[in-house]
Formats: sequence, structure tokens, C-alpha cells
Amino acid sequence: MDAKIVPLPMEQTAQMRLQQVNLAASVGAHYLLQNISFEVFQGDRIVLVGPSGAGKTSLLRLLNRLSEPTQGAIYLDNQEIRQIPVIQLRRQIVLVPQESKLLGMTVEAALTYPLTLQELPRTTIAQRLQYWLEQLHIPSEWLDRTELQLSVGQRQLVAIARSLMLQPKILLLDEPTSALDAGRAAHVLKVLTDLAESGQTTLLMVNHQLDLAQEFCTRVLYLQQGQLLKDSPSPAIDWIDLRNTLIQVETETTQEWM
Repeated sequence: MDAKIVPLPMEQTAQMRLQQVNLAASVGAHYLLQNISFEVFQGDRIVLVGPSGAGKTSLLRLLNRLSEPTQGAIYLDNQEIRQIPVIQLRRQIVLVPQESKLLGMTVEAALTYPLTLQELPRTTIAQRLQYWLEQLHIPSEWLDRTELQLSVGQRQLVAIARSLMLQPKILLLDEPTSALDAGRAAHVLKVLTDLAESGQTTLLMVNHQLDLAQEFCTRVLYLQQGQLLKDSPSPAIDWIDLRNTLIQVETETTQEWM
């Protein structure tokens, strides 16, 4: 299909700012995140890395208000996100969790239902569906399948397609390629990279596959014990050292639990 006739988004302005954000598990509990401050700029491809329990998923959940900060503030295009209606915010900032569900729907229904809720024309929905099936190499034979008829990796791919159907300003991805084979994972990240480079979306992704992350990202945020220890452009990262650091920290943490 000719991409020119598909209603893909024009360049979308997207800037986020986190200002001294803390997150506690509950009142009086220890902080899951402490004093997190950074900015996200249009077209960024940010990878969040760190050992297990560092707060990476907790940070993603804050950005579209699945969790609320205990202290501090988060801004989208200079507007505090608590001032934006949740439905409106989540149409602009979409989270793809590591484990995604189709809620009893077929693949086709799961992909199109969010756009139906927005009352978009059927032709627009059909064009977007066909476009993302082609872009992500999803066979049309999947459309009639239910969740139980899909593998974990297939469900993961459908979840990514569903998020892209919404044309978000900012896309949050939690280990989006963990269940995909190497070739499929590389292709998905290439599609996402092209979107970001064209200004159509901005990406924040948790990914432990550092070889893929290195090829994908423009920036790396390194978290450990709920603190942001490093915010660096990708070319400045010593990826071998980063890998060794993660192995060492994970090993030390495992020994503490034993």
C-alpha cells in the first residue's frame, strides 16, 4: 500500500520533563524512585537499563499516569500531566507492557477497537490496520485468532501494532522484543527507529538486550536502586563496560538474596 494515502501522523511535537520525581510503593514505604529528573525531546529513542528492581517499569508507568508520583511533577509540552484528562493523556502517551492481553477479542478486534472508541471513520481504521500489518509483517491469517491461539511473541507483536494504530506522540515499551526471535526483533526496532527519526513519535523503552538497544537508541538512562545514575547519549556509552556492570550488580544482588 502506498504510504502517502495512509493517514499517518505528521511531525508531532512532544517534550516531557520530570522534575524531582519520587515514587513510594505506599504511604511510609521505601521509595521505588528517588529524585528522578530528566527531559525527553521530540524524536528521542531512549533506552532504560539497569538491574532487576531498579525502577524501570515503575518509571514508565508514571509517564502515562498508571502510577502517580509521591512527590515532584511531570510535564508534557509544558503542561503538568495531572492537568490533562487521563483518556486524553493515554491517547498521546501509550504504554506497551511486557505481557499484553487481547481481552477475549480476536486480533482484528483488538487492533481496531481503540480507534472505534475514538469514532474514526471505518476507512481510516481499515487503512491503518492494513498499513501496520504490512509494516510489522503480521500475516492476515492472524486476524481471526484469539489470544489462546497466539504465542507469547505473537501477542507481543500484536500489542506493538495496537499501540502504533493509535499514532501516539510518545510510545512507552517495556521489553517489547523479549519474546521475539532476533530477526523479528531487529525489524520491529527498525520500524520504530524510522518513526522516531521522521518525528512521528518519541520512544522510551526498557530493554535488556543490549546489542539491540545499542543499535536502536539515541540516549541511555541507567537506573539502579530507584536512582537515575546516568543520562548519556548512545555514542558516549561504553557498552562493554555497561554489560559488565549489569552482570556484576545482578550477581551481587542474587548473592544477597541467598
